[in-house]
Amino acid sequence: MYPKRNTGAGVNPSPSFPAVEESILDFWAKDSTFQASLAQRAGAEEFVFYDGPPFANGLPHYGHLLTGYAKDMVPRFKTMQGYRVERRFGWDTHGLPAEVEAERQLGISGRLEIEKYGIDKFNATCRSSVLKFTDQWRTYVTRQARWVDFDNDYKTLDTPYTESVLWAFKELHKKGLIYEGFKVLAFCWRCETPLSNHELRMDDEVYRNRQDQTVTVSFEVLEGQRFEGVKLLAWTTTP
Repeated sequence: MYPKRNTGAGVNPSPSFPAVEESILDFWAKDSTFQASLAQRAGAEEFVFYDGPPFANGLPHYGHLLTGYAKDMVPRFKTMQGYRVERRFGWDTHGLPAEVEAERQLGISGRLEIEKYGIDKFNATCRSSVLKFTDQWRTYVTRQARWVDFDNDYKTLDTPYTESVLWAFKELHKKGLIYEGFKVLAFCWRCETPLSNHELRMDDEVYRNRQDQTVTVSFEVLEGQRFEGVKLLAWTTTP
């Protein structure tokens, strides 16, 4: 699993841990250790590990790297138990972040400008921008010693992937497992779409606090009532 050395010099009292890590990573790459761990399980029972894919139009942050260790530990453990665990890396290419980044690159804003520019051309820009940092992601993830298959990755914009999601939803609907409900969500009037919690935190331009005028109305209690002469105040932000 890792290079063994017999230098005869004993244990280095002041090792460079980054250098040790890099030497192990180099050995894994030359030895194809990850690929060998899959080949050893050919024909074994499969364990599927579902991993929510990240966007590739930005560099990984602390949250990505921290959860990456847990996402690496579970498949390794199941592999040690004898399962075959293929770990295809995926890319999330849908949603408002992709569109906002494309607008920034093109210097346009809003639905009318997108339609004027051309929806087909705008979608093409989205497709190219969402995969902008794939090489850097591969470097980061590999450096943290996470075993995943980047060469056989998937993208949510791929037609087979999209069709598989629609198929799964159809099967759930046929089994009566889909229901309709209501949920209060933040709404972007510019984009004409609800916003997720993640999208609210993307940057200061996506969702920001604003100060509205308010009205306070007084209602005097009618005569003959217990609190006659008392005024009730009603505060409202209704325009």
